[in-house]
Amino acid sequence: MKGCKLYSVVICLVISSVLTELSAQNAFEMITNNLYFSASNYCIYPDSIISDMTAPPAGKKPFYISHYGRHGSRYLSNRKGYDIPYHVLAKADTLGKLTPKGKEVLHEIKTIREDTEGRWGDLSGLGKQQQRNIARRMVERFPEVFQGNAHVQARSSIVNRCILSMGSVVQQLLAMNPNLRIDIDATKNGMWYLNHQDNYLRSQMTTPITQNAYDKFSALRGRNPRLMQVLFNDSVYVKEQIDEKWLNYYLLKTALVQQNTSLGRNSRLIDYFSYEEIHNFWQCENAWWYFTYGPSPLNGGVQPYTQRYLLRRIIEQADSCIKLPDPGVQLRFGHETVVLPLVCLLGINGFDIQIEDLELLEACGWWACLVFPMASNLQFVFYRQHPKDKDVLVKVLLNERETSLPLPDDLAPYYRWKDFRKYYLRKLDAYEKRSEGKP
Repeated sequence: MKGCKLYSVVICLVISSVLTELSAQNAFEMITNNLYFSASNYCIYPDSIISDMTAPPAGKKPFYISHYGRHGSRYLSNRKGYDIPYHVLAKADTLGKLTPKGKEVLHEIKTIREDTEGRWGDLSGLGKQQQRNIARRMVERFPEVFQGNAHVQARSSIVNRCILSMGSVVQQLLAMNPNLRIDIDATKNGMWYLNHQDNYLRSQMTTPITQNAYDKFSALRGRNPRLMQVLFNDSVYVKEQIDEKWLNYYLLKTALVQQNTSLGRNSRLIDYFSYEEIHNFWQCENAWWYFTYGPSPLNGGVQPYTQRYLLRRIIEQADSCIKLPDPGVQLRFGHETVVLPLVCLLGINGFDIQIEDLELLEACGWWACLVFPMASNLQFVFYRQHPKDKDVLVKVLLNERETSLPLPDDLAPYYRWKDFRKYYLRKLDAYEKRSEGKP
């Protein structure tokens, strides 16, 4: 076992620089520089980061883009996250159990709760702007694809925040080229690939093995006795009446999500937490996403296959589109529970790494927050010299940054489409053959 663990550490060290592109910093250092980095799937999109593009091989030009993007910044999807800490603190207040700091936190939660009322899960103004910015940069980087009366097909999950994200992108595209031919739709008919929920794989997410591993990992990280002393003036009351783990979780999650809302960072709830406590929260969230939607071997390493239908559709539609002289763009809008497993299924930047020991996740650079911030997106950009050029290349951008794939890399970050489709279709076929007979 010691040898296996040492081997895992070595593999992690090799891969981590590829995964994070942040080799000079670890997650704790990132959090001390920006507390909101710890927000996991509530991180805001890194709009300020401009990534240089590698020039394509001589003569190759972009001619088609296939895309999948998460909706932009949103409010919490239900009021539970606000109601739980509010009612716990409000009750304690009526009993005289809050400290002056506890009363401040109660007031802060009350303000946030009122601001959020009726907006559960809604796209925020920031979310709309993120989508417009992404669309603008897409046109600026790949003008050949959007010229003239190019065709843009846009499809969205039926969830309102996804539809509005699609609308924001389309609005920006038309502002930059009113001649675009745009076809938009959002119906249940497309949910089988835009937001597929695999009942069998979902039932395998949390097993006794994964739950035990997570409980062990999060046992101390989830508690926050220091914060309880800050909020409450009666330790006996805390011990008998307060669920310390969940109060800490919902207060911190509420604090972190505010960067996405109309309150922005005017809320100071985050100030009541230390860097170590915020880092602990990040670690727990990261581990949870790893075994629920990532390639964790603790539950078979197959959760990324929830997105097998989407990947197959991307490939099949690309095969059709590259036969056209001017195929244009295909845009798809959905959720982080699609983006993360799709990235793992593709093995982008090594995110398909299998790690049994959750304690090694951070050192290995498997940081889910790098994959699925609000408005996260994958852009498959296709290149060729002319419509009759059979040597089609594809480059995959994750959040507008070039990526590496587990394919022949003599042209990386460009890959031959024939290699891409052969590798991934074989991978999908092999899984489906193994899974015959399962629901």
